[in-house]
Amino acid sequence: MTNFIRIFPLGIVVFPGEHLNLHIFEPRYKQLITECFAEKKPFGIPTVLKNGVGEYGTVVEVTEVVQTYDDGKMDIKTKGIKVFRVLEMVKEIPEKLYSGAIVNYPPNDEMQKVQLMRKVVTSIRELHKLLNLKKDFQKPDDELISYDIAHHAGLSVEEEYELLHLLREDQRLEYIKRHLSKVLPVVNEMETLKHRIKLNGHFKNLSAEFDL
Repeated sequence: MTNFIRIFPLGIVVFPGEHLNLHIFEPRYKQLITECFAEKKPFGIPTVLKNGVGEYGTVVEVTEVVQTYDDGKMDIKTKGIKVFRVLEMVKEIPEKLYSGAIVNYPPNDEMQKVQLMRKVVTSIRELHKLLNLKKDFQKPDDELISYDIAHHAGLSVEEEYELLHLLREDQRLEYIKRHLSKVLPVVNEMETLKHRIKLNGHFKNLSAEFDL
């Protein structure tokens, strides 16, 4: 399926199912959101990277306009729907301030992989424990998919964008798993180093390891 959508490029990755709150202040995007909400139509958020607007993004719907200010600025709630791929950018639309794109929607496997997910979630919780963080996934573990946990794994924007390219659930979970297998030893070593630094200059209770 190919169609035209309004686009709102941002320097973040939005995943399907994600709830995202936005403060809208630019005139072109105030126009875009006003029209989308009135017409009950979604819009696309392609990711802005260092080299420009990315080819992939996520279609989102406006679920609520929380507040509209006197100057037209808005606080809105949105929800990610599905991944899209840009086929052609439409930079100028008659009588509109915003841009658009011709996009398609690649087939995307979101079937749960429970055993693999358990391993990944265990590693994420280990990472959070090392960092003294507490995160709530908002779902029971046996209902989670990769999109629910991706923002909790410490991925960079570029890595999250790579994840968005992957259109099978097992591929996405393996990607996160590999990332964590590299990150956890580094963070663990940092924690050990912090502990050593804290002990430096303090009285130490040590025992001899061998007799002379």
